[in-house]
Amino acid sequence: MKWVCFLAVVLTGIAAAQSITVSDSAQLQSALRKAEAGTTILLQPGRYRGSLYTEGQAGTAENPIVITGADPTDKPVFSGGGQALHLADCRYVTLRNLVVKGFPSNGINIDDGGSFDTPAHHIIVEDVTILETGPKGNHDALKMSGVDHFVVRRCRFIGWGGSGIDMVGCHYGVVEDCLFEGKEGFSQSNAVQLKGGTTNILVQTSLFRHCGHRAINLGGSTGLEFFRPRVADFEAKEIEIAGNRFVDSMTPLAWVTANGGWVHHNTIVRPDKWTLRILQETKDTRFKPCYGGVFENNLVAFDSRVDIFVNIGPGTAPETFRFRRNAWCDLEGRRKPVLPTPEEDGIYSVPIDAEESDLQAGQVRFKDSTHTNFGADNYERKTMKWQ
Repeated sequence: MKWVCFLAVVLTGIAAAQSITVSDSAQLQSALRKAEAGTTILLQPGRYRGSLYTEGQAGTAENPIVITGADPTDKPVFSGGGQALHLADCRYVTLRNLVVKGFPSNGINIDDGGSFDTPAHHIIVEDVTILETGPKGNHDALKMSGVDHFVVRRCRFIGWGGSGIDMVGCHYGVVEDCLFEGKEGFSQSNAVQLKGGTTNILVQTSLFRHCGHRAINLGGSTGLEFFRPRVADFEAKEIEIAGNRFVDSMTPLAWVTANGGWVHHNTIVRPDKWTLRILQETKDTRFKPCYGGVFENNLVAFDSRVDIFVNIGPGTAPETFRFRRNAWCDLEGRRKPVLPTPEEDGIYSVPIDAEESDLQAGQVRFKDSTHTNFGADNYERKTMKWQ
């Protein structure tokens, strides 16, 4: 995967930085209008009404705009309105230490303001909790359209309608150390969706539990007018899914009209129906058949709910997928997986050591310590850098 490097810089211009403390939504909206490079907006604990909108806010690499809860132990809570916060065509902005709860449309919306050739960029979302979005239909906890060079880290997504994170035409991003957990009464189509020309994304070291139909939708089905920056021949490309734990989704991962994709060192526990899916949901003939995925060094613990290991849809190229060095454990017997291509150096009927509480946490270990380099416990975390 190709990544663009970021050269660390020593913060300068500290004298120009300012802090604005706010305690209600009106003050926050006013502070957003005034914010410039180096501004930190400190939200006091309490309730804030949503439907806040800001456009074109621009920090710099040295002096970003930071919107943060003032007290990390007592975070401000957004509730009421269609969505909590919409950032349009912003750059070098950080959202931190916020709670967003109960919005019917989306939780937080970050996009390019419709200017496809000038994406929003250098956005950080960290230590943010988004609860109970939707509850049903295409309503996302974090919606991102046309966002480049971003990080979503240490966030919690619990209960949503469409996606926990929905990416359309996003590039050079990292999602890490997050929790995605489905909730009864919410439709939860997927936890992370990467579509509409999305490229160069790493999803690592996160926990996906009870995440509905597809925990990660690597690709999707996007209206041609929404591709960013323009339509190519794929929904998603250069995607890496590594070091994660998946528990109890219908399928942990689906490749959908995707070009490649590297899925490795994940721990997958008790999929509800399939281990993987390979699909072609975009019917336009300019798109290549879904092809070229690599699934390796994963640990998969499955039971009788998995009858078909890989669900293959029409118009795909399953013969181009590669399966290498995965460890498979049938929790109820000694079945081996049936895969679309022969696996290289897989191991099967692997005895594991795990109580029910371990399985719920995605914590699965081998009884035989000679087995190494499989699953999330053996993933070497990556530090991705920006330009």
